[in-house]
Amino acid sequence: MTFAEIAAALPKNAVTTIEGLPFPKIASGKVREIFDLGDALLLVATDRLSAFDVILPDGIPGKGTILTQMSHWWFAQTSGIIRNHLLPDQAGEFVRRGITSQDLQLRSMIVTKLKPLAIECVARGYLIGSGWSSYQKSGSVCGIKLPPGLRQADRLPEPIFTPTTKAPKGQHDEPIDDAQGAAAIGAALYAQVKATSLALYKFGHERAKQAGMILADTKFEFGTDASGGLYLIDEVLTPDSSRYWPADQYAPNQSPPSYDKQFVRDHLLAIKWNQTPPGPRLPADVIERTREKYLAALRNLLG
Repeated sequence: MTFAEIAAALPKNAVTTIEGLPFPKIASGKVREIFDLGDALLLVATDRLSAFDVILPDGIPGKGTILTQMSHWWFAQTSGIIRNHLLPDQAGEFVRRGITSQDLQLRSMIVTKLKPLAIECVARGYLIGSGWSSYQKSGSVCGIKLPPGLRQADRLPEPIFTPTTKAPKGQHDEPIDDAQGAAAIGAALYAQVKATSLALYKFGHERAKQAGMILADTKFEFGTDASGGLYLIDEVLTPDSSRYWPADQYAPNQSPPSYDKQFVRDHLLAIKWNQTPPGPRLPADVIERTREKYLAALRNLLG
């Protein structure tokens, strides 16, 4: 679909729950609902929004559709690097399973059943976020020693792989080094996901650059089939899993503006919310400005 077609199909109100499907629900995350189709899984991205690990009462209208359509685009772009979990004929799969709602189709993926790896795979090309915090304390990130004198948001000499644990719901992921990662999933598989993550990041960085954006860092998830074959799963290179900056506004020694929910974080910090449930309601202008950021990222990529 074109950007204009996707934008025209976005709902006016946020879809925060998925009801009435004839398939058993097997998991519910911060954004996605997972249903069992028997021979496959149905992943549905809601418009829910989380901040500081708390799901907020207000969603962002169309966010789930934007994330899903961006993932579809990136899965197609990266298929030469690694296979992914999407079943090949998505339109045919929807018809075959009686999923006729356009809104549901646009926010859904029908995927192969795989075993997710027990680590989150983070690739960084710039020194920002938790990486910047770690560097200030120790001069390193996930055990990787970096050159002295780097500034916030500086581009790194080379992209680095900085995995984390996959924490249970409500807990925080913890950074791990190469030795811990290899111990968690096995040395050979760890070497494969490290190389693949860096290849995907470098590819994504170049494509984002063509769209006028900087891909500062991103998180990938992988799964394996019964024979141990590796697949890219979940979402890929979206504003929920990645940090995108407008290239024309980038400058080091600061935290550049980004195409994500930073408006929400800034608002929540300004009202001094204690970051524990329940989350506060969001003003209409914060919801609209956040929606525009997500849409802008999609527009930049799809044209």
